[in-house]
Amino acid sequence: MNVRSLFNQIAAGILVNSVYEMRNYPIVLLNTVLSPLSFLILIVFVSRGALIQDAIVGGFIMSMFSNGIALQADLSHLKNDFKLQDMIVSSPASAAAYVAGMAMSELVYSSPALFVLGLLAILFIKAGLISIMLVLGVLITMFLTSVALGFTLATFSSDIVQSFAFSRLISTIFSTLPPVYYPITLIPEPFRYLAYLSPTTYAAQIAQSAIGSYHVQSSLLLFDWSVLIIVTLALFFLALKKSKWRED
Repeated sequence: MNVRSLFNQIAAGILVNSVYEMRNYPIVLLNTVLSPLSFLILIVFVSRGALIQDAIVGGFIMSMFSNGIALQADLSHLKNDFKLQDMIVSSPASAAAYVAGMAMSELVYSSPALFVLGLLAILFIKAGLISIMLVLGVLITMFLTSVALGFTLATFSSDIVQSFAFSRLISTIFSTLPPVYYPITLIPEPFRYLAYLSPTTYAAQIAQSAIGSYHVQSSLLLFDWSVLIIVTLALFFLALKKSKWRED
């Protein structure tokens, strides 16, 4: 497969899964904007503005993680309702190109929310280049983690209703309940260990440390990065080994 062919396949995924829907049903964009911003506004009001930086970073983490998980429902819908995956399997297109295009479409679909969060970050977060790069690294890692998880679940899903249920459940468990919008120190000690069961907790600690809102020791930051990388690699390995691209 040459570069031009790969680019065309990725562009096709973006057009099918995001541009078409954004153009014909712009009302659906409200959900992508309101979901991360609603929690941000709530945290800012409750903390009287003290946690606005954490809330903005949390909005980014939630958006990126939710984007990858949303891939599960979209892939399942196209596979089961339109039999698109069957057509892709019988074509020269590869699974990697198909998933890459669909994953990129999720970023395009959520671009309004990311744009608003970007403006808020410029206004309220004063961070240097290294801090920005660290936060971007966290967001990319979170996105890759959720894409691998979403793709694996989508290949086993047989109904769009089931896919939406899993998507909402996973997004709630990993991006709403953990301390993504606020520092983990606000959670009482006995329950703090439960928060560490979610990879988004480690992502939030790194991002919050990068912007200077939460002090984390260097050894703990190294541990946080190690957990994120291991979880991401493990989910990609699971996606490659256990997902079903072709029917037996």
